[in-house]
Amino acid sequence: MAAEANAGVLSSFLDYLRIEKGLAPLSIAAYTTDIGQFADFLEKRRRVLLTARRNDVREFLQQLFSHQVDGRSVGRKLSALRHLYRYLLLDKKIDHDPTLNIESPKQWKVLPKSLTRDEMETTLAAPLTRHTSSGRETKESVALAVRDRAMLEVFYAGALRVSEVINAKLEDLKLDAGYVLVRGKGDKERMVPLGKSAQQALMEYLAQARPVLAAGKRRASPQEQSTISIKASPLIFIARGARRLTRQRVWQIVGGASASGRHASPHMLRHSCATHMVENGADLRTVQTILGHSDISTTQVYTHLALDRLRTVYQKHHPRAKAR
Repeated sequence: MAAEANAGVLSSFLDYLRIEKGLAPLSIAAYTTDIGQFADFLEKRRRVLLTARRNDVREFLQQLFSHQVDGRSVGRKLSALRHLYRYLLLDKKIDHDPTLNIESPKQWKVLPKSLTRDEMETTLAAPLTRHTSSGRETKESVALAVRDRAMLEVFYAGALRVSEVINAKLEDLKLDAGYVLVRGKGDKERMVPLGKSAQQALMEYLAQARPVLAAGKRRASPQEQSTISIKASPLIFIARGARRLTRQRVWQIVGGASASGRHASPHMLRHSCATHMVENGADLRTVQTILGHSDISTTQVYTHLALDRLRTVYQKHHPRAKAR
């Protein structure tokens, strides 16, 4: 009975996330896993999601920590539960929220991993460097190297997610204005600025590499390749034969470009963009807008970077900052 009750609650919540919030399948899967774990925890205590108490949530989090689950994962699960109980409260299926006044684990607030600026430069240059040193000079190999370089530049310039990069469309790219329109979590749109380096890499890719990849094995003149390129796919970044790039392939491209000895991921490029902006003096609201965070609290993991810079500027410019 408990399992059936929990399944019904979870099903209605997932429908809400899918239909009303417009969340992506991967996000839905993450909510399913996290809330499902809590439901299993409750069932062993002969309790259901609708009757959970604050102590149940606390004990669940403590159990996760005792099983060596890292703080950020625990924080994500608590966030999922908060969303669930906020929904149940608004839907009047419960009269109290068991996640209320439960602090997020401190470990959840650790700064995401990022690359240094030198490591970032090496990573961005890696596709072309590796291609030049390989000695394989075919049109397709050059096109792939140019594509990979442009993709890395866009990841870093706009702090994009994998799904945002592989779903970005040609019609959403405004190179003359230096922007690209992307659709993030919950199908929310935002305009992301692209720096000169990213713009130049994209222009080279669109003019030289994308037509070659779109044509695939078909033999065509440069003019025909250009026509094929536009008609073959509406997406900016494509695989051979104008096929859609998979998430797994993009992870491989980013990981393969890491020439600094550290394994890079698309998320590391996203966080590197945010980290370097804050270090250079960007305010958190601007970073929040570029990252596409709906809540400033999500962006506040970068707060200590902003405070470090504030301290440095203060010590450098305030006449009484240093002891005489």
